[in-house]
Amino acid sequence: MTNSSPQSAHPFFAQSLLDWYPRHRRDLPWRHTQDPYAIWLSEIILQQTRVQQGLPYYQRFLAAYPTVQDLAAAPEQEVLRLWQGLGYYSRARNMRHTAQQIVDEHGGQFPQRYAELVKLRGIGPYTAAAIASFAFGERVAVLDGNVYRVLSRVFGITTDIAQPSARKEFQSLADQLISPDNPADYNQAIMEFGAIQCTPVNPDCLFCPVREQCFAFQHGMVQQLPVKSKAKAARTRYFHYFVLRHGEQVYLRQRAGKDIWQSLYDFHLLETPEAVLPAKAMATELEQLGAQLDTSRVSEPAAAMRHTLSHQKVEALFHELWLAAPLAASSRETAGLEPYTADQLDELPKPVIITNYLSDKGIL
Repeated sequence: MTNSSPQSAHPFFAQSLLDWYPRHRRDLPWRHTQDPYAIWLSEIILQQTRVQQGLPYYQRFLAAYPTVQDLAAAPEQEVLRLWQGLGYYSRARNMRHTAQQIVDEHGGQFPQRYAELVKLRGIGPYTAAAIASFAFGERVAVLDGNVYRVLSRVFGITTDIAQPSARKEFQSLADQLISPDNPADYNQAIMEFGAIQCTPVNPDCLFCPVREQCFAFQHGMVQQLPVKSKAKAARTRYFHYFVLRHGEQVYLRQRAGKDIWQSLYDFHLLETPEAVLPAKAMATELEQLGAQLDTSRVSEPAAAMRHTLSHQKVEALFHELWLAAPLAASSRETAGLEPYTADQLDELPKPVIITNYLSDKGIL
């Protein structure tokens, strides 16, 4: 529910942000270009990543693939390896697919209108609006978490932003407020305002240029807005990794299916409903693998590593197992395992939890 209209709450809202923006904006490389490819890359990286963490990835990605044609021609494994550590790997796969779509269907040129951009795989309403306004000057308002927060507080909107129906209400308001003369800077300004001024916790209300018109400030509701219902508690999964080693090689497999970390590499995995792996279950698994253990080299399981994803938590225990002989070809084929040296391991795209384990063990 909106407690005030854009006009009555603040007729100069857009201009206030446009005046604030040049004095406070952070100097970020994607703000110095109108190249839709570079803008697209920055927006995809920043969807689930803080600026400080995402900036080195943006720079490395542009260095490796300076154009959309370069990304379209890149091997998927190479793209995933560059993305390693950012998580949400479907973003990287979708980017490569979309780059190929732009090359094959649009002659290597990004569509210049929001209505066409939003049809591309992996480019939703927010990203399409960002590209359309930043690169091509189209008057279409962005709507991300920062914008939800600013609009909710300034205009007293108590609608639960976690509900799908909220998007239409907020988008309608955002479309009314956007500057007709400078949509690119306005979109940048409202997102930056939410990121560094109207922050989730401890916003800088004292020096806020719109505080006199801000519903939340005037009514003592800054900490109550925006309204967002809690997501369901993340489920916990228990992974038991069999780190099979022989000589200088370690066996890994490429993850398939629709589960987490699709197409990345990890060790042979046995998932259990509880944290403990029964000895009988381990023995049965090793027997099925045809693994001949070197009983003279026994390692204790590594300390459990925890990795939190958006919808689940992974608790992984690593069982280092030395082999007396290499795995038979038939066993490798059945389990999808291949032996890799340290140099080869370094080139593989891996989940962060696997990279951390390999680094802790001195294998990488």
